[in-house]
Amino acid sequence: MDKIFLQGMKFYAYHGVFEEENKLGQIFVVDVQLSLDLTEASETDELETTVNYGEAYHLIEEEMKESSKLLEHVAGRIAKSLFAHYNRVVALSVRITKENPPIAGHYDGVGIEINRTR
Repeated sequence: MDKIFLQGMKFYAYHGVFEEENKLGQIFVVDVQLSLDLTEASETDELETTVNYGEAYHLIEEEMKESSKLLEHVAGRIAKSLFAHYNRVVALSVRITKENPPIAGHYDGVGIEINRTR
């Protein structure tokens, strides 16, 4: 299966179970991979035969703006939105990383990844 990816998108948002996370917000890093057949796009060179990266970015951005307690919930909304807008996409993964959660310790980030198939 062919893939399109949007990698390292950064959004300032308000997600978390702790009150300070919802007041202060933080940066989240989002990676999305879309699985679809890109044969037609590779042969025709026409945008309507693939996924418009800019449009997909804005769909993801809209979901990141809506506050949630759980990153799982945010990722689920992103998946539903992308499936609703792109019939060509047959599977996808959404990875959201919180680089500075309110957890004592040393790490590069914590987060979730969901994988969905139509």
